[in-house]
This record gives sequence, structure tokens and C-alpha cells, in this order.
Amino acid sequence: MTDALTVSEMTKEQARLELARLAAFLGQANTAYHGADAPEISDAEYDAAKRRNAEIETRFPDLKRADSPSDQVGATPSEGFGKITHVVPMLSLGNAFEDGDVSDFDDRIRKYLNMLPRDTLRFTAEPKIDGLSLSLRYESGTLVYAATRGDGETGENVTENAKTIADVPQVLEGAPEVLEVRGEVYMSHADFAALNARIVEKNIKLEADGKKPQTVFANPRNAAAGSLRQLDPTVTRERPLRFFAYAWGDLSEPLADTQMGAIERLAALGFVTNDLTKLCDGPAELVAHYRDIEEQRASLGYDIDGVVYKVDDLTLQTRLGFRSTTPRWAIAHKFPAELAWTRLEGIDIQVGRTGALSPVARLQPVTVGGVVVSNATLHNEDYIAGRDSKGEEIRDGKDIRVGDWVQVYRAGDVIPKVADVDLKKRPEDAVPYLLPDACPECGSAAEREEGDAVRYCTGGLICPAQAIEKLKHFVARKALDIEGLGAKQIEMFFEDEQLPIRTPADIFTLAERDGANLTKLKNRKGFKDKSVANLFAAIEAKREIAFGRLLFGLGIRHIGETAAKDLAQHFLTWEKLAAAAEAARPAALAWRAADAAEEAERIAAKKERRRGRIKEARDAAAAKVDAPFVARQAWDDLTDIDGIGAAVALSLTDAFANAQERAEIDRLVAMLTIEAPQAAATESPVAGKTVVFTGKLEKMTRDEAKVRAESLGAKVSGSVSGKTDILVAGPGAGSKAKKAADLGVLTIDEDAWLELIAGL
Repeated sequence: MTDALTVSEMTKEQARLELARLAAFLGQANTAYHGADAPEISDAEYDAAKRRNAEIETRFPDLKRADSPSDQVGATPSEGFGKITHVVPMLSLGNAFEDGDVSDFDDRIRKYLNMLPRDTLRFTAEPKIDGLSLSLRYESGTLVYAATRGDGETGENVTENAKTIADVPQVLEGAPEVLEVRGEVYMSHADFAALNARIVEKNIKLEADGKKPQTVFANPRNAAAGSLRQLDPTVTRERPLRFFAYAWGDLSEPLADTQMGAIERLAALGFVTNDLTKLCDGPAELVAHYRDIEEQRASLGYDIDGVVYKVDDLTLQTRLGFRSTTPRWAIAHKFPAELAWTRLEGIDIQVGRTGALSPVARLQPVTVGGVVVSNATLHNEDYIAGRDSKGEEIRDGKDIRVGDWVQVYRAGDVIPKVADVDLKKRPEDAVPYLLPDACPECGSAAEREEGDAVRYCTGGLICPAQAIEKLKHFVARKALDIEGLGAKQIEMFFEDEQLPIRTPADIFTLAERDGANLTKLKNRKGFKDKSVANLFAAIEAKREIAFGRLLFGLGIRHIGETAAKDLAQHFLTWEKLAAAAEAARPAALAWRAADAAEEAERIAAKKERRRGRIKEARDAAAAKVDAPFVARQAWDDLTDIDGIGAAVALSLTDAFANAQERAEIDRLVAMLTIEAPQAAATESPVAGKTVVFTGKLEKMTRDEAKVRAESLGAKVSGSVSGKTDILVAGPGAGSKAKKAADLGVLTIDEDAWLELIAGL
């Protein structure tokens, strides 16, 4: 089982399987936590799973999935509220779990900023409140709206509800013209207990009247989130919600020069800030304050799940900037996981979009660290049998059987894991569990290839589980985003006999088929004349679709949102992309064969207990490619695109080479008008140019230079080719400088680069 392996032990295939499992796992957790306010697993396990996902992607960057959890923040806003687009995205935080992670955080920042160990670098440290993130926008000192985080870009409009919270000022004096205050809505332990007591008391009367009782809240976080997201503000007003302010978004002028100064300014404006926030000099002081807060945790009177560290100097925060979903200048040091024992009531098999059969434990509900959990991942059949991928024992060789008393733990906010089995409590009639050799959804053979940890359904598109998940992905928010056609509607249409939607192209024939069908859509449950008209209009509006969105929506393995945009920006038209995929196919097959041969050599060497790589895997595999020149050119064109690795190129050529899949893609494309991506709207002298940085940069780090170049509209590549416009070469530039000279590429030093972009 891949999860028992350390990331450094994983083969490429094991890594791919584990990323698939983690994507499904984290996706379900995000929906439960952010969308339904009903977490199925703990913060600790969520963090561990996301960390493992990031580690695998770092080691195997070409395996990054289209639905990578690394690119996701929160969950899609509820349709029950109006939507508000955040002027400044509300991002999540990276995590630290051990003291060494805090030192690594400090080292990364110093390296990025070219700081020496003796240079002063101060941080703030504050409790990480376990509540619901809220953004408050003030204009001219008046609260104009309040929004939840949502998916980080778009949140729910909860303005009227936020106004009922005593800690949220509605008018400010001396505030900037525009001030967006961010913080956490929470409920104290005492208020939570009192709220549940009132519910219990009310339920006595409801049951006496024969009415359905109200469910008590599982924990303060659920109570706070559920209360803030009430459609009726009068219900929220009755709930004892509180608010800690700790950050800001859009500003018309700076609050201060430092993080601590800005927090003090928020307090002066009337916001409640956390009095445990402290200024620290370096990792040792940060960890010491973490220990101090951890000791006080039980007596604080509200839930926290860690301590957040932030670079204090706001100028440095600006230089450090952001990754796709997290700031470089902040990190959350999380508290350890918690454990609980419960009964394993059953094992279900879920079939994912790729056909992977994933066993899931159905547990007698149990509270672990304040969250009620009822599911646990069982990974694969080896894990259930008490073995790792090498056949070695885990859990002392104890297998997992239905009816067992099992210990579960939450190492993050995902489905929990089984840590142990109590054999003394095992039922006498419990039998070993065997994973099915046929897909439970379509009956096709479920096969496990040699060296693979997971069984896969071989049914492909005939498997409804795979087909329906692909459709859900196609209509998702970051893909086609068709209003009124979400996951629930896809499930309904997939099973419909008169007006089925079984492939993406079927969506765009729905109105036509409805017109020709005697059984009209308006007669279905949940549809009336207006809702049908709205759905058809929403579908029609998506006939014109951005190239990148369409490519992402197809759900081709490894082609995530960023990769899809990069491919669209490179090829500009669908026809050119398809032609490139077809032309590169022979080279892709040759590359795959060479890569497989290299992997076989690596495995053979490991069996002989020789350590280290046999050769530079990717370069050697690419060098072995034996394919026609035109195919090699097409392959190189694909893999030379910055951010597009061999895994993405292979998946693309696979999709266009599969006759059945290609036919469906062509059928869909024929119905659409595909919009070419727009050039970056900038007048900078490097806009649209491809830039490569090499050698040692002395006035900024490579990462900082890349971020700056991209912000000016340039494309930053990692290799020099005939399409390179500028090579910025620092001391120590080697082969790239020589290749640039051979190709006649403009080569400049760091000073010339800074002069070129000066003032921008």
C-alpha cells in the first residue's frame, strides 16, 4: 500500500496512485468541512494528507493532477447565499508539524530573500483559531459587506448575519477609506455548552408535540459555522458568536509597517485581537511560544488547532509574495493528531474517476479531537491484510475485519486512518476481507498489475462510476461552470432514460432532445418552465468557452488548471494542440518505453541493495527515445513548455490517441466556439517574451526573479531553446549560456535585466 511507504521509497506508479487517493480524500474532506460545516475527519489528518500530497508532487512534479489539492482552497460557496468576489484572495496556510519544520520555514525565507544567518528576521506568533474565516469590508468607516472565505476567490455574502456579532463593529473612526478586515468567527466552550443545553431542552417539547427534534452540534467549530451561515439572520442573532481579527485584505493605505503594528492598529479601531499574539526573534522563540500556548490550550475557553507564524516586516511580506494557494511569509504550526477507538461496521468499495477501487471503512460514529468521524481510509488490500507494498508487516501483521474494534486517528482534516486493531475484541465469526475482483459498479474485471498497490476497473467509459465522475469534473466551477448543472443534476441526468447525459457532448444536445421528446424536462421533479429555460440558456452560454477551461474540463490525467492554461497559451488554437498531440505520439510511446526500461533498471539495482540512481532518469530516458525526427520535434515542443512535463505530454497524447475518447472529444469540440487566450495586458518591455534565468543571481533569488518576470507578462522557462527571447546569466552560467550563444539568443547580466524592468 502506497500510504505505508515513505515518499522517498515510492516508484513513479506508486506515487501516481497515492496522488489519486489523496485527491479524492482531500476533495471529500473539503466539501464536508467548508461546504457542509460537517467535517468527517480532523484538522491533523487533513494536514498530514495535504503535506504528503505536496511531498509527492515535489519529488514527481510531472505527476501533479488536474484536481491537485495543492491548488485548492476551501470549497465552492453555497447557492443559498449571494456571492462576493474577494478583491484580494483569501488563501490557506502551509503547515508545520515538527520543530524542524519551523527552522526550515525560517531557512526558506532567508534563502528566498538572500539573508544571512546573522541578519535579523522577526515573526509574530498567534493562536490558530478553529472557527470560520470571515472578511469584513469597510468603506468610509462603514461596514458594507461581510463574506466567508468560500473557495478563496469567491465567498458567501453573510453581511446581515455578521452584523449580529457583538465583536464586529459596524462603524469605525479613523480607519482607512477602504479597509478589509479578516479574522475568525468562533464560539467559546461555555457558549457552545449552553447552546446545546438549550437545544436539548427545546427538543423535549418538540418530541412531546410529535415534531422532529433538532440535532445538537458536534463541536464549537460546527456550531459557529452553522450559525454564521443561517439564511435567517434572526437565528444567527440568537447564537453567541465571537470574532478575532488577525489580518486584512484590500486597503486604501497601509495600516502599519509591521504585522504586529497592524494588529495593534486593528485593536485601536475597536476589533478584538488575540492577546496571546507575540513578537519572536527566530525559530527558537517561535517554538517556545508554541509550547506555552499548547500548555494553555485546555484552559483558553475556545478551540485552537495550532499557532500561526508570520514575518513581521510587511515590506518583506510583499517581497516574499504568494504561491498558488499559500503565502510564503506565513505558516501554521499544527498540534499533534488525536486517537479514538470504535467499531468497524462495514467496508465499502468506491470507484473513482480513474477506475481505482478504494476500500473505505464505515465506522460507528466516534468523536476524535472534537470532530465526529464515521469513515476511515483503508487504502488497498495490502493495507487491510496488514502488509506494506514490500510484503512487510504493519500493525504487527494484524489484518482488518468487519466487526473489529479499531483505533482511528486524525492527522489532518481528511478521512481518518486505522492505527491499530484490538484482537481481544474481535468477533468469533469475523473473516478476512477480500477485495472484489470485479468492479462493483459495472461488473468489469478489477485487475491489479504487477508492482501496483491498487486494483483498477477495466471497464473504462462503460463504467458508470468513472463516467459520472468525469462529467462532474466537466461542469465544475473551474471548468465549464454551467449554472444549474452541478453534481446532483449530473447524477440525475446520467440515470435518465429519456434525456440522458452520458458524455460532455450530450449536455449541448439536451435542449434539442427535449424539444423532440414527448417526456419533457419540465415534468421532472425539481424542474419547471423557468428553471428549464434557465438551464438551457446557461448551457447555450457555454458554447463559447475559453480554450484553457475546456481543456481542463476534459479531465485528462495530469492536466490541471495551470497546465491547461499553459497549453492553451502556447498553442492558441485547438487545432494546433490536436495536431501536436498526434504528431508527438510516436515519440511519446518511445519515451514511455525508455522510461519503463530505466525504472526496471532502478528496481533491479535496488533489489541488489545498490543505492542511488542508475543514471539521470529523465535525461537518460529522453535520450533513449527512438522516434522519427518530426515526432521528436513535436515531443520536444510539448515538453519545452514551462510547467509541462513528460507526464502531462504523455496523458495528452494518450487522450488524443484513444479512438473512443478522441471521438467524444471531436464530437464535443464541433459544438463549441473555443476562445483563444488573450495576451497579457501590459506595456512592459518583456511582455510576451520567454525568459530563462541561469547562474547565480546576486541581487535577488531565482524564485523572486521568476515571480517578478511573470508579473510583467513574461514567460519564464527552465531551458533554452529557439523560442527563448532573453537569457539572464549570472556568475557560473554554463551550458545554457553556451546554447543561447549558439542559437543567437539575447544574453544579458542581472544588472541589465534590472535596468530593463526598472520602474515597472
